Amino acid sequence: MQTKTHKPLAVVAALAPALKLEAVRKSFHTAQGPLEAVAGIDLNVGTGEIVAFLGPNGAGKTTAIDMMLGLTAPTSGTVHVFGRSPRAAVEAGEVSAVLQTGGLLRDLTVRETVTAIAALHGARERIDQVMERTDITSLAKRKVSKCSGGEQQRLKFALALLPDPRLLIMDEPTAGMDVGARHAFWDTMRADALQGRTVLFATHYLEEAQDFAERTVLIGAGKVLVDGPTTQLRDMTGGRVVSATLPLDRPTEDAVRILSTLDRVTSVRLAGQRIFVTGPGSDAAARLLLGELAATDLEIMAPTLDAAFMELTGVTS
Repeated sequence: MQTKTHKPLAVVAALAPALKLEAVRKSFHTAQGPLEAVAGIDLNVGTGEIVAFLGPNGAGKTTAIDMMLGLTAPTSGTVHVFGRSPRAAVEAGEVSAVLQTGGLLRDLTVRETVTAIAALHGARERIDQVMERTDITSLAKRKVSKCSGGEQQRLKFALALLPDPRLLIMDEPTAGMDVGARHAFWDTMRADALQGRTVLFATHYLEEAQDFAERTVLIGAGKVLVDGPTTQLRDMTGGRVVSATLPLDRPTEDAVRILSTLDRVTSVRLAGQRIFVTGPGSDAAARLLLGELAATDLEIMAPTLDAAFMELTGVTS
């Protein structure tokens, strides 16, 4: 039986970032001519980070992930995983992936699938632990073809954990999972990160990035648009939204005019008697609404990652 050991390069890897991309570009030849899917990405991910990797369709996310996993080579630039090439890191069991499509044999049972992959990694002793950790023990005798989309994602997650990777890269990891399963999944990810596992995930569930990622990397047109704490990214879109119901006996136009003159208010709009004020100057707007304007049912909503995503990428729906 094989046991997982770190080669002499482990000393170097311990000092290296979990993932490092330098000036990475990737071009493809198409019938319409050259297509640059990744147009120069620099990225440095430290050990134990949980990083959301976001961008609209066609932004270059999947191509970048393929290069991180050694599935395709950059046209130019370099990718290193713990100081090694991606392929060397995969072969050493230091990086695993949970991808959206492919990778499962439909006629095998869940346990047969885990057992087969465990044999490849020399990790038979981890089968029961990994199946319990990913909540698929009860599915052990079920054929993969009979599993739901969410159950198949949990099986892929189990397979990715078998080599006990130091870096886990995931493309839409909770696709098909219900809300409860998604929260259980991210509880596991948090616990793993505390133990030192690094997690990078691409997702279309922006609330997942907002709720579970400490850091968000937003890409568009093959380049990094923003890279920083998720809370900071969320706050880049103009501040909170204050809404309230205006009294029926006062002209709504006056309220719009008064609120629009406030410093750090970026927009004011009406929906019947309900008024919405957006901007960093939300505290002053709230005081004015409750005082001089005699409004009721005041609500203050924090900026969302959805708003940041749409504003920074130009996506409108």
